Amino acid sequence: MQYVFVYGTLRAGEINDINVAAARYDIAAPTLVGEAFVRGRLFDFGAYPGLVVEQVGDRALRVKGDVYEIDDALVAVLDEIEEVYPGVEGLFLARHTEVEVNGVALTCRFYPVAPDSARGWPEIRNGDWVTYRRAR
Repeated sequence: MQYVFVYGTLRAGEINDINVAAARYDIAAPTLVGEAFVRGRLFDFGAYPGLVVEQVGDRALRVKGDVYEIDDALVAVLDEIEEVYPGVEGLFLARHTEVEVNGVALTCRFYPVAPDSARGWPEIRNGDWVTYRRAR
C-alpha cells in the first residue's frame, strides 16, 4: 500500500476518477485519507490541469487535492492514465511529495508537469481544478 495525491481528473467524480479506475481493473478500492495541498501553481491544459511544483516564491500557491491510500497494483493504472512510462519523458512526471492530512505528514506519489510545459496555458489561480472546471 502507498499514498497518492490527486489534484485533477483522478479526483472523485472527474473523468479519470481513481475509484472507477481501480474498479475497472478489479483492484482494491482506494481509501480516501483526506484533503491536502501541494505548494505550486495549477494550469488549465483544456481537458485536464497540470501542476507545476514550486517550493518558494511569492507566486507559488497551494494546489488542492485528495490523498488516497492505494494498492500497489493501482500505480501501473495511474501511470497509464497519466502516460508515464519508464525511460520516456512525457508531459506528466511521477514524483513523490510530502503532504499533511489531519496533522499527519504523508509521503505521496503524484503527477506534476514539467515547468516548461505550462508556458502559455492559463493559470488556475484558486488552485482547485474541480471548482474551476465547474465554473467554466
